[in-house]
Amino acid sequence: MSTLTADVIVDLQYGDCGKGKVAHYLCQTKTYTHVLRYNGGANAGHTIFHNGKKFITHQIPAGVFFGIKSIVGSGCVLDPVQFFNELKMLEEGGLDTNGKIFVAENAHVITEAHKEEDKREGVRIGTTARGNGPAYREKYGRTGVRAASVPELKPYLINLYQEWYGGGDVNILCEGAQGFGLDIDWGDYPYVTSSHCTTAGALLNGLPPRAIKDVWGVAKMYETYVGSKKFQPEGDVFDKIADVGEEYGATTGRRRQTNWMNMQALERATRINGVTHIVFNKVDVLRTVGQWSVYDEEKKLDFRNEDEMKDFITERLSKFGIG
Repeated sequence: MSTLTADVIVDLQYGDCGKGKVAHYLCQTKTYTHVLRYNGGANAGHTIFHNGKKFITHQIPAGVFFGIKSIVGSGCVLDPVQFFNELKMLEEGGLDTNGKIFVAENAHVITEAHKEEDKREGVRIGTTARGNGPAYREKYGRTGVRAASVPELKPYLINLYQEWYGGGDVNILCEGAQGFGLDIDWGDYPYVTSSHCTTAGALLNGLPPRAIKDVWGVAKMYETYVGSKKFQPEGDVFDKIADVGEEYGATTGRRRQTNWMNMQALERATRINGVTHIVFNKVDVLRTVGQWSVYDEEKKLDFRNEDEMKDFITERLSKFGIG
């Protein structure tokens, strides 16, 4: 009897937490038959270093770096222009993409009209103006264009139902985009993205709940945000964190606002997403800055050193049910 299992990577903050790095690592250490990008579009950017080369992907999953079948799922919106640009970039970087990259036939497509509209409207909440919002609006308004209707995409189309349930063992790494704090339902509305950035968002790509095994939550040791709302408090330390951490968006190049990690926000994200493992990135940034702090119950807690902060977070995570 064939099996269908899946691990999920989910960002626990506002995106930019290093999900691509985690996906790259898991592809090397576990045996996956597929890597599935389960939400978002060309507004997300994963920076990956592979064989000494730097790659920035916006839509194509990380499995392609290891010859694993990589799929842009039905929960995504796809910009064909960006898609083919990425294919060219990967091939010029020495990767063989032939027979490795696919697009769900029921994924929706971002058009030039969507991008033009987003450039006019997106300033309102600081979106990336890549056309995601208008494309998702038309999807749910039942007036959108699906990948199956785009002739240029025909060689890359795949039917997810047949792929998951057609026979043989399937083990998927589900790679998310953006972050829980930007989720359309659970984020700080209206300063959110247009897709589902949760573990549940992976299920919307034709997967049954029982297939989910491990959920890898990814966070920074501090928080960052790109957008028009006020996020960064006063204080030189936050600019220093941004400088040391090179906090610029992979998609837009915009400088990210920074703040201390909020423990209640982390708890909320961890519980709702059913996280089983947490990866904290950018610890070295706070090590360089030399300040260790979090917010807990709306109060700022300062720690004398890295070990003190780690002990505090580890103890708190154990109360979330994560060892």
